[in-house]
Amino acid sequence: MVLLSGAVGWVGATLLLSQVRWFARLPLGERLRPYAPGGMGRPSRAGVLSVESFRDAIGPLSRSVGEKVARLVGVREDLEVRLLRVHASLDVTGFRVRQIGSSVAGFGLAVLVAMALQPPVPVVLVLLIGGPVLAFLVQEQRLASESSRWQRSLFLEIPVVAEQLALLLSAGWSLTSALNRLAARSSGATALDLRRVCLRIRQGVPEAVALEEWALVAQVPVVDRLVPVLALNRDTSDLGRLIAEEARAARRDVHRELIEAAERRNQQVWIPVTVATLVPGVLFMAIPFVEALRAFGG
Repeated sequence: MVLLSGAVGWVGATLLLSQVRWFARLPLGERLRPYAPGGMGRPSRAGVLSVESFRDAIGPLSRSVGEKVARLVGVREDLEVRLLRVHASLDVTGFRVRQIGSSVAGFGLAVLVAMALQPPVPVVLVLLIGGPVLAFLVQEQRLASESSRWQRSLFLEIPVVAEQLALLLSAGWSLTSALNRLAARSSGATALDLRRVCLRIRQGVPEAVALEEWALVAQVPVVDRLVPVLALNRDTSDLGRLIAEEARAARRDVHRELIEAAERRNQQVWIPVTVATLVPGVLFMAIPFVEALRAFGG
């Protein structure tokens, strides 16, 4: 009986451990995959206790909870659009899993702080609620800031890129060739977006559709105005001139915003000067006023 029980336990343990990634032996096909044509990277297989299986299990729940919390705190823009805008390596599920993980870590830290300090009950409740929410909002704010910086970079780069595109088109280049050249030879936010546009064109998507997708993801006014002009590629012969005019209009927008920022800074300079002038004046006016009140009162 002892031998039989040991054999059954050994077989059961072997079958259980065969599902664990660090113990299981990879199949021959997966071991030969890196050496096959087009095979890249190291072979991998998700076991029962692997990171991939855990992500697949917790991913849908994290995505649902994350979307509800984001709507609750006032985030309205689609997360997938923001991730596409900044060319993030994470998808929506991966980002939500990271957010939920940060919230769990924030909750654990709040519990440790509450146990160490032993504050009153209201403070404990604030810590237990504020810790996870703060960790969640830090991830949202980081993505929102990166998205705003990307849109700002597009706003500043579009005039130069549009001028270069107009020169290429006026020199006889086709729209697709000009976009590929700018994407390959340029750097910055616009170049990365144009590389994605060129990739979509190579996948068989029409030029107009690929450019519209760029405008929907970017959500920048100068891009919204430039894309309809580029869509006239097959309908006009002087596309270079039209794009050059749009580039000048975009440059005027940048110049106007620069002037507004300079004017606001000039106004901010006068605030401390005004305060520094008014305070002594009020004091000098207050002294004779108080003396006059004393004279009439006496």
